[in-house]
Amino acid sequence: MPTQPADPADPSGNLFANLPAGVQETELVSRLLAKPGLTIERIVSTGQASPPDFWYDQERAEWVVLLQGDALLRFADEAEPRCLKAGDFVAIAPHRRHRVEWTASGQTTVWLAIHYDGAPNLSR
Repeated sequence: MPTQPADPADPSGNLFANLPAGVQETELVSRLLAKPGLTIERIVSTGQASPPDFWYDQERAEWVVLLQGDALLRFADEAEPRCLKAGDFVAIAPHRRHRVEWTASGQTTVWLAIHYDGAPNLSR
């Protein structure tokens, strides 16, 4: 996935600015903030999905929220996939295998992903 680096001199902006027009070949990943132990990214999908038989198996924990659009997220340890709509979020522990089954075609799906060191604290 292509990544656009954040401007370290001005770490501000709008999550819905500069969204791609129409369907793109790949997701657009923009790094918004990177600090030791923490990375925040905006991911823009226009119908993309994980490749067949591919599973994310990440070193770091991730907290992700779907800001706009729809997506189907599957975890290797769950029988049924999770249908995500705008406002839905999920904490993903390190090495918890997961994949994106689909993102809605014909619309722009915007994710905010926070990657951090350590296991997610699931208490509220």
